[in-house]
Amino acid sequence: MSGPITARSWLFAPGDSEKKMAKAMDGTADIVLIDLEDAVATENKAAARPMVHDFIAANPAQAHRLWVRINPFDGPYTLLDLAAVMPARPGGIMLPKVYGRADVEKLDHCLSALEVANGIEEGSTRVIVLITETAEAMFHTGSYKGAPRVVALTWGAEDLADSIGASANRNPDGSYGFTYELARSLCLLGAATAGVAAIETIQGDFRDLDGLRARAEKVRRDGYRGMLAIHPAQVEVINAAFTPTEEEIADAQAIVDLFAANPGVGAIGYKGGMLDRPYLSRAQTLLEQAGRA
Repeated sequence: MSGPITARSWLFAPGDSEKKMAKAMDGTADIVLIDLEDAVATENKAAARPMVHDFIAANPAQAHRLWVRINPFDGPYTLLDLAAVMPARPGGIMLPKVYGRADVEKLDHCLSALEVANGIEEGSTRVIVLITETAEAMFHTGSYKGAPRVVALTWGAEDLADSIGASANRNPDGSYGFTYELARSLCLLGAATAGVAAIETIQGDFRDLDGLRARAEKVRRDGYRGMLAIHPAQVEVINAAFTPTEEEIADAQAIVDLFAANPGVGAIGYKGGMLDRPYLSRAQTLLEQAGRA
């Protein structure tokens, strides 16, 4: 498996619509998440599976960015999804509604068998996990360190609300309630513990691009590395928000250069203040995000 994933935008496309899959692929999303779960009605799942296989197989040059959200292990469709799509060699799999690390390890075993059966390098299929959609999973968000195949963690608020029997997940002012902000924080901490990318959940109102921009910029400052999208109009905003600006890059480079010119120091003066080693680490991380390390 190659190095850490750097995808900023993860755009969902329903797996029962070739038109929408094609539109998503033709856009600028870093990852296209072809959905066999929530976006496909139960009666359409059987027909959607070969559609998804054929779409990925017909676009091998794009397969690295064509991922599939399968159905969760707590239902009857997971193995049917995997058996149908893996011969097409998708770039990765999104596993929803986990209850803990054991679900990821089960997925790893399934993928290994299907990779070998289809002449795919074993272990090469990457995984992103939705780690907060069940109440039980909230207690295991820090358990994914070293989990096989996992390159990113993300969170969700809608299924979590259903799991705990809540009537709403928003406050009167539209902000998330405490439990869901906790889920966001636990996802970020879990991803940091595992050494993988934290990916922000969707914004349902795809017309509010100003709100999306503000939210995306905030969560990037918090440590998130990308965001899920439900509409192509959101992609450019997300890509811009998670791309360091030239000013940020220049400032980070100046900090790295300053420490390089003064080896062995623990703290150093800069612009009227003092910088210590955590500032250097953050500057190096930003340059890595910008591809300028």
